[in-house]
Amino acid sequence: MAAKVGVDTGGTFTDFIYVDEQGFNIAKVLSTPDNPAHAVLTGLRQLSPSLTDVNIVHGSTVATNALLERKGARTALITTKGFEDVLEIGRQTRPDLYDPFVTKLPPLVPARHRFGITERLDYDGQVLVALSQDDIEAVLARVVRSRAQSLAVCLLHAYANPENEERIRQAALQLGIPVSLSSEILPEFREYERCSTTVVNAYLRPVMQRYLETLSGQVGGARLSVMRSNGGIMSAERAHEQAVHTVLSGPAGGVVGAFHCAREI
Repeated sequence: MAAKVGVDTGGTFTDFIYVDEQGFNIAKVLSTPDNPAHAVLTGLRQLSPSLTDVNIVHGSTVATNALLERKGARTALITTKGFEDVLEIGRQTRPDLYDPFVTKLPPLVPARHRFGITERLDYDGQVLVALSQDDIEAVLARVVRSRAQSLAVCLLHAYANPENEERIRQAALQLGIPVSLSSEILPEFREYERCSTTVVNAYLRPVMQRYLETLSGQVGGARLSVMRSNGGIMSAERAHEQAVHTVLSGPAGGVVGAFHCAREI
């Protein structure tokens, strides 16, 4: 049986449980908010100086905190022309429907960093207005001028046909910044939900990438997995590509653990 380590990073403490065929051990170290990876590595080395053939499952609040504190990356958004303000308009649903004095939080991508591009698909992915290479190059030039650190792409009906989003990503590779496509992050209809989720992913992706690359580079031969918001797990590489799916990573681990304990008793 390969050893397993569960890690949960909290605001004050980082907790560990180490399980192998001999039994289990637990550890607790002070968290290091400036770089949570330091606390994780400290606790791992206390439990197992050699991390060879160890499976590490990590519940993380890195994405959660970056989103709540608005400390993500400077993000640009490319969308179908005419739909640049979907992110700001949102939905009718809100906590105080009839309060005229509510102050809305500003969107994660301000208007000056939201760029429309000429193209259009219908609801089943058929091309109505073709996307031109000249328009792709022009909009990416605007992204460069915005000094964006991450790019979200959410085109109309891309869930039915991702080809145009993929063309933009291929052209954007030369920018050297991560690109999040709505057709991969949330390939479902409803423009606001798909757009906002993709933007959150782009906003958090550089933060998670720096954190997980630091951690992965220090755990040697261990296999590193990250809790998903839905209670599943994914590889560290997938976690920084789809950072939005780790926003409830920490709480999800508690729910899965409670379910297991309840089933056992």
